[in-house]
Amino acid sequence: MGSISMKTGDITKEALCAIVNAANSSLMGGGGVDGAIHRAGGMKILEECKEIRKDQYPDGLPTGECVVTHAGDLPSKYVIHTVGPIYDQCGDKCASQLASCYTNALKIADELDCEDIAFPAISTGIYGYPKEKAAQIAYKSVKDFLDSKSEMKVIFIFHNSRDEELFKKVVEER
Repeated sequence: MGSISMKTGDITKEALCAIVNAANSSLMGGGGVDGAIHRAGGMKILEECKEIRKDQYPDGLPTGECVVTHAGDLPSKYVIHTVGPIYDQCGDKCASQLASCYTNALKIADELDCEDIAFPAISTGIYGYPKEKAAQIAYKSVKDFLDSKSEMKVIFIFHNSRDEELFKKVVEER
């Protein structure tokens, strides 16, 4: 069985097989984690994202789906880009779309034979997903995936210790 851990830090500094980017549907970079990954990773990530848009998703990456690029100048090998739901726009699909972000990223990491992967708190920034609800979905999605088949090491990396503590509290209550 795999493992789940958490810490406060900078996901762009992680030397892992894969890190997950909480991207917007354009895949062209943006604010928050998305902008930080694109800035730190350099042009290689953007170039690959442009190809993905041209060849696979001309209208943008749909919510809950994932694509992978090389990590460019980042210390990780891959970046798995996923688009989380915008909380005030997703209605009754919010939970399933957010769960898909985690599950689909883990499936790609598994296909790439990754031993480790790091996630940010998807959709909890500007997309407005309530952090406690998002933490419950993230933890359950990852735990269910790891329980079913994987030896992968999963790390949740939070921008601040307050968010990390909230996530730990949610996990302890489960």
